[in-house]
Amino acid sequence: MPLSVKDTIIIVAVAAVCTFATRLFPFALFGNKKEVPKFIQYLGNILPVAILGILIVYCLKDFAYGDKNVILPQIIAVTATALVHLWKRNTLLSMSVGTIGYMLLIHFVFV
Repeated sequence: MPLSVKDTIIIVAVAAVCTFATRLFPFALFGNKKEVPKFIQYLGNILPVAILGILIVYCLKDFAYGDKNVILPQIIAVTATALVHLWKRNTLLSMSVGTIGYMLLIHFVFV
């Protein structure tokens, strides 16, 4: 069922307000006068690694059930991600190489 223009505007407005609020919250809470608590600093350091680990487990959860056209691109992409990360120590670059490499492999090589 297609949405009306009014419903679409409401959905976009709610999404925009929620996005803006989540971006504004840390600045409102920890303005430049307050020091960020040690626990929040710890979470800022540990969560990216934890989230990356969870993403790897989630992406490879069906590994045992796949055929070689599913398993090989996953192995190649994970290996490329690990090698680029060990080489450059840049999480964004590593994830980008792995994601783009995997997409290229499943669409052009392991069809």
